[in-house]
Amino acid sequence: MSPNRKSKENRNGKKSVKRVALITGASAGIGLACARRLAKDGCSLVLVARRLEALKKLKSSLEKAYPGISVKVFKLNLADSADVKVWQKEHRVLLESVDILINNAGLAKGTDKIQDLQWSDAEAMIEVNMKGLLRFALPVIKTMAEKKSGHVVNLGSVAGRWVYPGGSVYCATKFAVRALGEAMRQDLLGRNVRVTNIEPGMVNTEFSTVRLGNKDLADKVYEKMTPLSGDDIAESISWCVNLPPHVNVQELVIYPTDQAHVGVGMVHRNI
Repeated sequence: MSPNRKSKENRNGKKSVKRVALITGASAGIGLACARRLAKDGCSLVLVARRLEALKKLKSSLEKAYPGISVKVFKLNLADSADVKVWQKEHRVLLESVDILINNAGLAKGTDKIQDLQWSDAEAMIEVNMKGLLRFALPVIKTMAEKKSGHVVNLGSVAGRWVYPGGSVYCATKFAVRALGEAMRQDLLGRNVRVTNIEPGMVNTEFSTVRLGNKDLADKVYEKMTPLSGDDIAESISWCVNLPPHVNVQELVIYPTDQAHVGVGMVHRNI
């Protein structure tokens, strides 16, 4: 048995195998929060992101806080197909140990309406949110199907259920994530692999800063209202992956109380 998969006592006093969770986009936001929450749950972690120094700091803090787990970190850009392919080949054995895959990496770029859309923004969202998720996840899902065990968590969005002006391509990519999740569950029927789509509303992370390219503008998005936090979403994911194996939460749509729906005028602000 590998060091990452040592047995531990569960609540019933029986031996259970320590799970390994692989999280993409783990250096900030929801991915970072998921790493902290699943480490608290006793999972060993494999964390990938573009910012290696942030991952190293996270690794140090988590291994210090939770001595029973191991944390492996890797610099990887899911938009770079060549690098992803090389990384997957080099770490094939590690990927075979993964019990929980959290496809978190994603982004939005710009708020232009379709007639003014910048192709570079559209391409960036398609490359990461759709192609990046698939190219990274497929080998892991294949292994889970073969060993008949695993849980795939896809980070979608309320924008994957309802569209809004200025969000055409971002919405399209998140609609694709939702469709993939539903199709995954059907394809994996009988393989004992669970699939969950998490669809948050407004979450105060770096999301709006990346989208708008300006932190001051991003701060105004959440002004005078209480958005969700990365920890809120991580807590929901923890609940899903820790349910009994025969229970599969297919979708969770999660809004902050101050947001009724997508679109202008659907957010309550304490003026």
